[in-house]
Amino acid sequence: MNILYFIYRVITSVIFVILIIPFLLFVLFSGKYRRHLIERFGFIKGSSLEQLKGMPKIWVHAVSLGEVKVANSIITSLKGLIPGSSIILSTSTEHGRALALELLGSEVPVIYSPLDFFPLVKNAISRIKPDILIFLETEIWPSWIIEAQKSNVRIAMLNGRISGRSIKRYRKVMPFFRMVLSRFDLLSMISEGDRTRIIEMGARAETVTVNGNAKYEMLIRGTSQGMNELIRRMLHITADAPVIVAGSIRTGEEEIILEAYKKIINSFHNAVLILAPRHLERIKELIELIRMQGLKYHLRSELVTAGGVRTEGIIIVDCFGELFNIYSAGNIAFCGASLVPLGGQNPLEPAAWGTPVFHGPHMEDFSDAMHLLKKHDADIEVQGAFDLAEKVIHYLNNPEMLAEKGRAAKKALMESSNVAETQASLIKGLIENG
Repeated sequence: MNILYFIYRVITSVIFVILIIPFLLFVLFSGKYRRHLIERFGFIKGSSLEQLKGMPKIWVHAVSLGEVKVANSIITSLKGLIPGSSIILSTSTEHGRALALELLGSEVPVIYSPLDFFPLVKNAISRIKPDILIFLETEIWPSWIIEAQKSNVRIAMLNGRISGRSIKRYRKVMPFFRMVLSRFDLLSMISEGDRTRIIEMGARAETVTVNGNAKYEMLIRGTSQGMNELIRRMLHITADAPVIVAGSIRTGEEEIILEAYKKIINSFHNAVLILAPRHLERIKELIELIRMQGLKYHLRSELVTAGGVRTEGIIIVDCFGELFNIYSAGNIAFCGASLVPLGGQNPLEPAAWGTPVFHGPHMEDFSDAMHLLKKHDADIEVQGAFDLAEKVIHYLNNPEMLAEKGRAAKKALMESSNVAETQASLIKGLIENG
């Protein structure tokens, strides 16, 4: 056994022994994680296993909501390219599981992923007996990967990404990750930068390819005609009111955006600012900031019962999972986590609707998306409150220029079509050459 893996097994064993009793007591008294807990220990329901009658058996792992959406696209392509195969999907979160069941119905069994403790993953692998194990995005679970390889399972990563920020953390334990990543048979990365970084971490160069981001393809599929009007009616916003959607904003950005908004409404009195905080538990802090600025607001949840009346210019999105559709109603979208050094948020979500994309200088986590937008001159970068206000006012005063930015953003996104099918083809090739 590799000495590094032996050390990892010892550490995870100690952690497991120390935490298992407190964890089970927490589950017993809180009720959290009680449903399907047994799956997290590698015991897969017989009803799920009975569905895996075809060959080859393909196990896809998608952590949460974003990865599940990508998984849905890739699984659809796999079914078309490899008829007769059996596919099972695992997720780590309740929201991910719920979305997977909604998207896949009864066609693909959905389970919770086992904890990364070697007896548990060995148990799951021995029950599912997969031929291929696919991790979506950058999921690197050492016990799972190594035990799968020991069972002669081919291992792939699709839609892989390693940001410039995250590799700094990986470098601290590079020998360990080199040992793990060298066991992958296939890694399909989003960009050339991701390819370079994953090879630096220890992946074998001949196993790494660059094929783009399947998540962007799903964005186009997720749009629908008339959503703009539907969202504006739901939020009681008139057709002529300029709307700025600030999506997934983070600590330190709210004050900047609110200061800019106060300047914007001096020129556009009916402008609406929709604030979607990245973490809903921070809404109380956001409300306090709004009050300190002398502004008033509505909660999105309250507008449903407001009798069709909206009296304030600020709307706080306090409902989970609505931001993507809300972008459709914007004249301008601002990508959060970019005025502070947190790597940004996905700028192609608003681009899917043709909504012009504004962002701060910190978009490192979405370098591939930014490359697409900049290639088409489709983004507007801002540096602070004054710059944000000035550029919003400029583009609202020049609607054709603003509309051209939106069209360019959508065109950039369209370049990323068919990525899921390309990645599914790689899996087919891995099976045929295995």
